[in-house]
Amino acid sequence: MAAVEAILNIRNKVGLHARPARLLVQTAACFDAEIHLLAGGKVANAKSILAVLKLGVPQGSELRVRAEGVDANEAVEALSALAARNFDEDE
Repeated sequence: MAAVEAILNIRNKVGLHARPARLLVQTAACFDAEIHLLAGGKVANAKSILAVLKLGVPQGSELRVRAEGVDANEAVEALSALAARNFDEDE
């Protein structure tokens, strides 16, 4: 099964801090697909809050999401929508 990828633009004022990281992990956990995030030469399991926070993604960064599995398309779409909504944070 081929991997599905997308680029997420992180626009949050303080980047991918604890609250948006928690939302990202909670969303990723809803899917059976194996989901990884790539940023700054680092790779993280999207279902691990510590791994996501260790990426240290600042505002204005691009975050690549890669998913493999039966629901990979749905997982990438859900995570892309979450980032597009700015992780439900007010500007």
